[in-house]
Amino acid sequence: MGSKEKVIEDVEGLDVFKVAHQLVLQVYRLTSSFPKEELYGLTSQMRRASSSVVMNLVEGANRLTKREYRHFVGIARGSVGEVRYQLMLAKDLGFLKLEECELLRGDYKRVGQMLTKLGQSLAGD
Repeated sequence: MGSKEKVIEDVEGLDVFKVAHQLVLQVYRLTSSFPKEELYGLTSQMRRASSSVVMNLVEGANRLTKREYRHFVGIARGSVGEVRYQLMLAKDLGFLKLEECELLRGDYKRVGQMLTKLGQSLAGD
């Protein structure tokens, strides 16, 4: 498919979508126990960054070209980095246990790797 052809992708069928969606649900569950004064701070930031991974995948897949899709995959990858840092911050502030943090950071590292591969697959024209 050329870069000027419409991108048609069953994004919800991609493994990266499925894994990232499950991680959004985990982030929402975990942040529900954060202190109430963090509702508009770290809680909101973590929820927005985690959902941004999936939302950018969906938006990119619904763009007109592979180039646009790849751009949104890159944005999603940036959001992965944000969440990984936010998880570390939440652990250091005592909002998450070390084990929860390490597990989720590892899961997000995997999602980042999956996004890198997806981006590479969209690079060839």
